[in-house]
Amino acid sequence: MRILVTNDDGIMSPGLVALAAALRDTGEVTVVAPEAQQSAVGHGITLHKPLRLRQTDIGIGVTAYASNGTPADCVILGSLGELGRPDVVVSGINAGANLGEEVLYSGTVSAALEAALHDIPAIAISVCAYEDVHLDVARRVAPLVLDALVRSPLAPGTVLNVNVPNVAADEIRGIALTRLGRRRYQDVVIKRSDPHGRPYYWFSGSPQETDSVPGTDIHAVRHNRISVTLVHFDLTSDGHWDGLGNLQTELGLS
Repeated sequence: MRILVTNDDGIMSPGLVALAAALRDTGEVTVVAPEAQQSAVGHGITLHKPLRLRQTDIGIGVTAYASNGTPADCVILGSLGELGRPDVVVSGINAGANLGEEVLYSGTVSAALEAALHDIPAIAISVCAYEDVHLDVARRVAPLVLDALVRSPLAPGTVLNVNVPNVAADEIRGIALTRLGRRRYQDVVIKRSDPHGRPYYWFSGSPQETDSVPGTDIHAVRHNRISVTLVHFDLTSDGHWDGLGNLQTELGLS
């Protein structure tokens, strides 16, 4: 099995190195990852500058390339270019949760979704902490999730989004199939001035969880359970909109 490993934290991140090492016994691992931090870039792809691949030694004896592109770029380069098409893409291990609305911003999840766009099975895996990240559980879980995915393939266009609580293995209380909760960020724009008096801005904010009931990814992680959510790139709502009738009338199309 040909496994493409990528992430959004950068090619030398401890999570990526741990993931690639954990999957070596499962198949032939190739790494294509951003050369620098790309968190929260979402599903951006690069159209207006050349993309490059630079072979890089990540210290574990697997073939690895750093790219100046986004996580989605890395999947395209690792799937459609001269490296050949992988059988599966695994993105991570991300430092930081990808729960609720975070999947819309996440480069980690977007890399998996880019694979799905090319009909390649994919997994995104994250540990729910930015500091003092415990990788042991995620490192152990990753090949098991991959094996389960191979045995039970997903519907087309669907990926597995796995969030692992940042606790020791003996504190994990199980694994749950979940839906996305609501984890909205209260954005704050901070304005400052550089030494020349020119303004610049920082985005900041903290998550506010508005839907964390049982069954959500947020609830599972909060109770030390590994969350597995099936995520699809089709954002179509099945809701009804009464305004369509008025619009049709105004356009003379009713």
